[in-house]
Amino acid sequence: MKLDSAGLQVLSREECLLLLSTTPIGRVVFTDRALPAVQPVGFRLDGEDIVIRTTAGSKLATATRDAVVAFEADDFDAVLRTGWSVTAVGHARAVRPGEAARLAGLPVATWWLSGGEDHFIVVDTEQISGRRIRR
Repeated sequence: MKLDSAGLQVLSREECLLLLSTTPIGRVVFTDRALPAVQPVGFRLDGEDIVIRTTAGSKLATATRDAVVAFEADDFDAVLRTGWSVTAVGHARAVRPGEAARLAGLPVATWWLSGGEDHFIVVDTEQISGRRIRR
């Protein structure tokens, strides 16, 4: 087991992807009018790609079009003082022709109340890293 300088377990790419597949909520970090912005999102993995569902024309959909974004998800138990955190960086892209129908079948939680056309953001996980906290 590899530890970082703070004594946290360093996770492999495979471990990071496995952990991401266990939680439905994460945070996407993007640029909004030249400033950093963070938004909680529902997501699912599609292979190694992160799929986020939002509404067409939303600030998130517009700001992430063909942009480099960061994505983070985690799980912590405050009582046991254990948990993990995974961060991915990659290019957000538009859905390819024929891909939307397949992605619509993924069980992706949404944060909007109602209405609006589904829009999918796909983030290619070019870099991924994670740490686990153990007692």
